[in-house]
This record gives sequence, structure tokens and C-alpha cells, in this order.
Amino acid sequence: MRNRVMAHWHLRLFTNRDQVGGVTMGSRHDRVTETVVTHDITIQCIDTSGRTHDLDTVFSYSKTDPFAVTVTFLTPEGDLPWTFSRDLLLRGLTAPIGDGDVHVCPSINDHGRAVVIIELSSPDGHLVTEARTDAVFTFVQRSLALVPEGEESQHLSMDAMIEQLLAV
Repeated sequence: MRNRVMAHWHLRLFTNRDQVGGVTMGSRHDRVTETVVTHDITIQCIDTSGRTHDLDTVFSYSKTDPFAVTVTFLTPEGDLPWTFSRDLLLRGLTAPIGDGDVHVCPSINDHGRAVVIIELSSPDGHLVTEARTDAVFTFVQRSLALVPEGEESQHLSMDAMIEQLLAV
């Protein structure tokens, strides 16, 4: 997996906020409300030579889009959100999964720690990231506490969906 890496991704090194072993703890940006869960996670981007570079992200989940999670990459040039299936992230904690632009699979890093590999592809490039499993698991648990698996459709607003379709 480490040989399949970024082709056109621009990397910058970032400073960590309250980082403990790869997981940002107690950040002022972590929050759980009645409708939204966010969790700051410092992930590692794997470059073309196999080296890792820290990258700050915010994982977020909202009841208003109950089937999706968003990972926002925090960069000096601006925040870059990437939205994909919550089920993909949940299933990827225990087994490889994904078709198309997003692939998620469990792994063990060079230090023997459990990690989740999240691989993203677009016409602009390819990015392979590594996140500590415990951090991703914490986020997924919080999202499931907000909207349990199998109850997502109960939180969809048909009026909002029709509004979005008509706005296009």
C-alpha cells in the first residue's frame, strides 16, 4: 500500500495541537452537540518515498447528512473537505473496503500500532493517509451515539432534499 501514493498532492508540514501519540486530544475544536460531532485528528500523509508527514484534520459528522462523514484537511492555502460514506469508514476499521475514489483498510504501521489507511483519489491526484485506529474509532463511536447504524434514514429531511434538488 505504501508504494501507491500521492501523484499531484501538495504537502506542507503542520504544527500539532495538543498531540498525544498521533491523536489530538482535548482540542478546542472537538465537539459533540445534538446534531454535530467533530474530532480533530493528526494523520500522517505517506509521500512517494514512503515517508510520513503530519497533517491536521477535522473529522465531522452531522445528523443533517446522516450517511456521510467529512474529513477536512487543514492547510495554509485553505481547508479542503472530503466527504464520503460513514459506513465505509466504519467497515474500514476491521476490513479493507472501497470502490472508486475512497478506500479504507486496517493496518499496522512501522511502529506496530493499529492504524487505518484512508486512500483518496481524484482527477487532481492521489493521497494515502494513515490515522491511528483509536482516534478514528472514537470519532465513529461518537457519530453512532448521535445516529445509530440503521437509523440514518429517520434523520433525512425530504423537504431539505427537494430544496437542494430544485436549487441545482
